[in-house]
Amino acid sequence: MGEVPVRALQEISMTMKRAEFLVVVGPSGSGKTTLLNLLGGLDVPTEGRIEFDGKDLHDFNSRELTAYRRFSVGFVFQFYNLVPTLTAEENVRIAAELVEDPMDVREALERVDLLDRATHFPAQMSGGEQQRVAVARAIVKRPPLLLCDEPTGALDFTTGKLMLRRLIDLRDDLGMSVIVITHNSALAEAADRVVRLRSGRIVEEHENRTPKPPEDIVW
Repeated sequence: MGEVPVRALQEISMTMKRAEFLVVVGPSGSGKTTLLNLLGGLDVPTEGRIEFDGKDLHDFNSRELTAYRRFSVGFVFQFYNLVPTLTAEENVRIAAELVEDPMDVREALERVDLLDRATHFPAQMSGGEQQRVAVARAIVKRPPLLLCDEPTGALDFTTGKLMLRRLIDLRDDLGMSVIVITHNSALAEAADRVVRLRSGRIVEEHENRTPKPPEDIVW
C-alpha cells in the first residue's frame, strides 16, 4: 500500500491431507481469505511454496495454473458470485461444462437441498439459498480440493448446521479434501483438524480425535 508494506501472511507452514475436513479459524484481518486465495491459485505468494500433489504452483505457467483452478479446485466465495440472469440450475451447469466428467447438475443441487429451487433466479432466493447454489456450482466439477470462504456466514444456525453436514458428506462420499475458513469458532468442533490464525500467523494447530456431528454443535 504505497510505502506501507502489509504482510497478510507470515511464516505459514501447513499440510493438507487427502479427504480431510480442515477448518481455519481467525478474526477479520487475520489472513484467512489470503490463505484461501493462495491455495486456490488466485494469488501468488511473494516467497515460499505451495505444493499440490507434489507439484509447486509457483512453477506453473499461466495455462497450467488455469487448468489447476479449473479441474482441481472448487471455490465457494463469501459473496456467491452467481450470474443474476441465470437460474440456479443454469449457474451450476456453467461449471459442469468446464470438466469432462461432472456430477449431474440436479444431483449437485440435491446435495445442498436446493433441487426445488432449480428454476429460480438469484434475486428470487434468500442469501442462504444463493450460498447453497454456490456450493453446488463448486462441487459439480468433482474437484479433489474444495475451498470455502465463510460458507455458513449468511445462514441461520439450523441451515448452517445442515450446510456443514453437507460439506462433511462430500468429504465422506466423494473423498474431497475440504477447507473451510471462518470466524465462527464453533465450526472447528466438526473438523478433523483446526488451524487458528492471528495477524497472519498460525497460533494453534491441532487434530480433533472425536469431531462433533454438526447436529450437536451450538453456536
